[in-house]
Amino acid sequence: MNRSVLQTIAPVPLATLGFLVAGAAVPLVAAADPWRSRVWYAGLLVAGAPVVWRTLRGMLRGNFAADVVAMLAIVGAVLLQQPLAGLVVVLMQTGGEALDAYAVARASDAVEALEADAPRVAHRVDGARIADIHADAIAIDDVLLVRPGELLPADGVVVDGVSHLDTSRLTGEPVPLRVSAGARVASGSVNQEGALWMRATRRSNESQYARIVQLVREAQASKSPLQRTADQWAVWFTPLTLLLCAIAWLISHDWTRVLSVLVVATPCPLILAAPVAIIGGINRAARRSIIVRSGGALEGLARVTMAVFDKTGTLTVGKPRVSEVRFSPDADPMSALSRVAAVEQGSGHLLARVLVEDAESRGAPAMSAANVVETPGRGVRGTVGGVDVAVGSLAFVREQWPGDARMATTIASLDDGGDGLRAWGAMSDGVVVRIDFADVMRADVQSMLQQLSELGLGSPHLLSGDKSANVQAIAAKVGIADYAGDLTAEDKVQRVAALQAAGERVLMVGDGTNDAPALSTATVGVALGGHGGGVVTEAADVVLLVDDPTRIPEAIRIGRRALYIARQSIGVGLGLSLIGMGFAAAGLLTPIAGALIQEAIDVAVILNALRAARA
Repeated sequence: MNRSVLQTIAPVPLATLGFLVAGAAVPLVAAADPWRSRVWYAGLLVAGAPVVWRTLRGMLRGNFAADVVAMLAIVGAVLLQQPLAGLVVVLMQTGGEALDAYAVARASDAVEALEADAPRVAHRVDGARIADIHADAIAIDDVLLVRPGELLPADGVVVDGVSHLDTSRLTGEPVPLRVSAGARVASGSVNQEGALWMRATRRSNESQYARIVQLVREAQASKSPLQRTADQWAVWFTPLTLLLCAIAWLISHDWTRVLSVLVVATPCPLILAAPVAIIGGINRAARRSIIVRSGGALEGLARVTMAVFDKTGTLTVGKPRVSEVRFSPDADPMSALSRVAAVEQGSGHLLARVLVEDAESRGAPAMSAANVVETPGRGVRGTVGGVDVAVGSLAFVREQWPGDARMATTIASLDDGGDGLRAWGAMSDGVVVRIDFADVMRADVQSMLQQLSELGLGSPHLLSGDKSANVQAIAAKVGIADYAGDLTAEDKVQRVAALQAAGERVLMVGDGTNDAPALSTATVGVALGGHGGGVVTEAADVVLLVDDPTRIPEAIRIGRRALYIARQSIGVGLGLSLIGMGFAAAGLLTPIAGALIQEAIDVAVILNALRAARA
């Protein structure tokens, strides 16, 4: 027998094995002395009393589910002098609960792994002294030392040191992230080779890592709508069982047959199969860095019919990139780009860093600048290789050479009046560079939309607060026919609500604070946790820890599979129980044999439900 089969069978409760031993003991009981029967009765009373008591308390609270059938079977076994059958029913109840506890524990592997990896110790810098403290004692603005091989104990900003971080546990990204002074870092990442000094921006229990654990815990503690459906099935199953009991009595006037029907109809462990499947699906999603906050959200993923997307940070990367560079006719492109990048290296502006990275990616030779002076919010000027270089807004560049007619003419020739995000570079030798920036579309958007179409979702919608012209351009690139721009947060909510009123089950994807109301309104709200955080992840039903919208089709597939397995477990289990009840009513099953058959059904469907946690 292979190892995986052994691992599945080994945790099955010993009570289940006890059923088989009890069945083999039937002939011995028949020939036993009266005192042995009294021992069996005593055991039934001791073990069965808690089950009967819990059921009666539930009935007083208005809960008339399948536990009622188990209680009647236990009471009937006492009255009909079938203590062994009653004990099997009791073992069935407790064994099923134990098996479900094992299943839930197995489905909680992702949470346990997260908690086991949570940072425990931090090294706080206090002048020349470094003190080891518990991670929970970290305060905001504490300076912490993180040695190679250690977990970052809190979210923060690097103040000194250069290293690479392994963020795979946190984001799923396999490529180490290079960080240096100024980089924002998240707890749970592993520092690989260099010592880092960081300033904490959140306490340990408020960090991204702690929030991830909390989200998974909330998801596993929730009660799925499908679980409530299973409870409703159990409520209808109870009167059906009593009806079959009445039929068996009218046909045979044999109370033993009635007891056999009750024993076969004890399906409480079966009903536990639904939450096992749902929790298994949540666990499987968590291993793929998809945090599903509730069982209802997982079912919602399985049932969505329409996808609605925000634009910025969702279909686009959410950060400006160099989209086009134009040079004056007399320019050497690489030399000009190197000079601009050299001056921009002295600037702290976001666009300056973007420009420098783009120049490096184009292979522009590295150069150094002298006498760099920055005018905040306008531009920066310096000297590169004896040439004065100014980079910034159009007005700033013009101000640097106010009387140079040639420079003014060159600038005018490159100025097409565009209103997009743009920077200018001008040099004392007459060279002019125009750099256009744009929020570019993600490379994997087409693949995601194709997968959603294959999953049967209707034509997607694009809703954005960006300018309508920009939204139209992105929609045209990805082939989305239904789009709208210049929307407020309230506008998005109204449009999502209108789609739902038309019968669609809407999946809304966003990453900004203005998306939070729409995420809450949608059937399922999906947040890109790497961007928005805070209120966005609180409003969403699903959080993608990896900044990758292509995980959305995968989440839908996981939800559909878990829902299918849960329904399969309920339907097949109840169907087999009904067949067994028919045989029992016809007198073809003794109470003990019926109990063993029912337990086999229950164990099988719960083990089947465990499949939802597997890839």
